[in-house]
Amino acid sequence: MSISRPEKTIQMVDLLTQYKNIATEVNQAILNVIETTAFINGPAVKDLKAGMQKEFNVKHVIPCANGTDAIQIALMALDLKPGDEIITTAFTFIATAEVIALLGLTPVFVDVDPNNYCISPEAIKEKITDKTKVIIPVHLYGHCAPMEEILNIASEHNIKVIEDTAQGIGSAYTFTDRTKKFAGTIGDIGTTSFFPSKNLGCYGDGGAIMTNDDELAEKMAMIINHGSKVKYYHEIVGVNSRLDTMQAAILNIKLPLLKGYSAARRKAADFYCEALKEVLEIETPIIETYSDHVFHQFTMKVKNGKRDELKAFLQDKGIPSMVYYPVCLHQQNAFKHYTSGESIPISEQLQKEVLSLPMHTELDEETLTYITEQIKYFFK
Repeated sequence: MSISRPEKTIQMVDLLTQYKNIATEVNQAILNVIETTAFINGPAVKDLKAGMQKEFNVKHVIPCANGTDAIQIALMALDLKPGDEIITTAFTFIATAEVIALLGLTPVFVDVDPNNYCISPEAIKEKITDKTKVIIPVHLYGHCAPMEEILNIASEHNIKVIEDTAQGIGSAYTFTDRTKKFAGTIGDIGTTSFFPSKNLGCYGDGGAIMTNDDELAEKMAMIINHGSKVKYYHEIVGVNSRLDTMQAAILNIKLPLLKGYSAARRKAADFYCEALKEVLEIETPIIETYSDHVFHQFTMKVKNGKRDELKAFLQDKGIPSMVYYPVCLHQQNAFKHYTSGESIPISEQLQKEVLSLPMHTELDEETLTYITEQIKYFFK
């Protein structure tokens, strides 16, 4: 081909270049934490709480150690009993479901919408029983789940809703009355991850929980700190899941940049969509009218059984790509005793077709052109 490979190695996520653009501020923030030695629950953690509450227009933010803990703590706060059923998507990362099983609850996996890859309200309805206590929708790849329909279902059946916003931080949902809310602030509780590759990522593990419910906020704040409000006095059984002050300090630098990061991701996604629109074997992401898309991943569908062949071709050309996710949750050995072997057809088809291209805030036109021209060449 005439398109030459960029001199710089193409990354799925370019955290180093992103860091270099904010290195002075980040380094100073880290140094400040070290010099104050306030490593746990330091001022930066309080600043992050306040900053997120303002940024996402939510009453309470409870930082914690990671996104998986965030889901576990949210479930612990709801006074569930062993055997209670939690409905969630079959097509997501295992963290969404593993804490359900860990707490002695029963995960119930349902299918997704083939266009936006998020949990299907119709599939939820089919699986509701008198044991169903919680629905956990996932804002997959950065696109909001159909929250208005989910909330209506939950209200009808007196079910709680916990949003998994690990991939959707900063995305907004528009209701039919045109009001907007940020992902993670719509249901009873929202959870998120600050894993380094997330749209708002720290330099280690980190997470947070969001809610507008005062009682739940107080309880979750105790749970993350050994069930305690006052040191050495423990009201309930909790866990140790505090966010390190150093990670909070880094996040305080990046939080004001999130809108710009999201805009950069959308610009790259627009380039991909425009460049690949004539490739019949590829279906680029579909964005519903109710959702913003913050493109944690740019995930397309590759038709006619060509996905793995295309992935290998791109790797040979120096272009990384990933399959998120190659095995649905209901097919994982860890969950086989929760399922009866029934098919979840859309999710099972997606695991054969989805392919994610490089997506991060530092993608330039030269790199995007090289990637898309190679894809088009493959399908000639």
